[in-house]
Amino acid sequence: MPRYRCLIEYDGLPYKGFQAQGKLATVQAAIERSILAFSGEALRITAAGRTDTGVHATGQVISFDLHKAFNADTVRDALNAGLVREPIVVLAAEEVGDDFSARFSATGRMYLYRILTRRAPPALDRGRVWHVRRPLDADVMAQAAKVLVGSHDFTTFRHVECQAKSPVKTLEIARVKRFGDEVHLVFAARSFLHRQVRSMTGTLVEAGIGRWDVADVAHALAARDRAACGQVAPPDGLYLTRVTYEDEPDFAGYSSI
Repeated sequence: MPRYRCLIEYDGLPYKGFQAQGKLATVQAAIERSILAFSGEALRITAAGRTDTGVHATGQVISFDLHKAFNADTVRDALNAGLVREPIVVLAAEEVGDDFSARFSATGRMYLYRILTRRAPPALDRGRVWHVRRPLDADVMAQAAKVLVGSHDFTTFRHVECQAKSPVKTLEIARVKRFGDEVHLVFAARSFLHRQVRSMTGTLVEAGIGRWDVADVAHALAARDRAACGQVAPPDGLYLTRVTYEDEPDFAGYSSI
């Protein structure tokens, strides 16, 4: 039984998150309908990350098994044909071994968060950036982000409904840089807690607008208390951009920002 790995991008605006939820519109449900349409097989796909409602992806990875073997390019093209009315695209497909899992084989995940800081609201990027009207000091945010790097108990930045067994995670990258009217935040780790990235982003914005300083961010992390978290950023500006696997380049030397 062949197993396929696909690289996916999607606009999360029309969906109630990635994971299938009954009759609700989700990314997973749309992809599975497309698989059924070309293969005749009803199945469940596995994803590297179950993004929330309104969260986007440029580097999501999925895997699934089919009873019949297809050329990988055929899988890509057939899926895209079935998704033509959806803001979901399969960028690449390949056949992999049966020991591969998009979720459990992943060694790292990277997220980008985009913040628009101009006074005027977005037109083309509405729902795809967080519009913050107040000026943001990206340098202060970058200093505060360094506090979060490393292995920590991230309870402060953990959603109350998070099902992870432990709040301890190792954050490999937390970078902040301004690009014109936008401030971009990049986070990378093997895995994240539920809404950890949005919680860290909102807290760093508190520092960016001058309401908090770097020490306040450090104190929030050390508190290990959800009540110590700053505001939680909306899903609009969040993108899953990259997933790494064994024998592939990790995030070392990553310099997009």
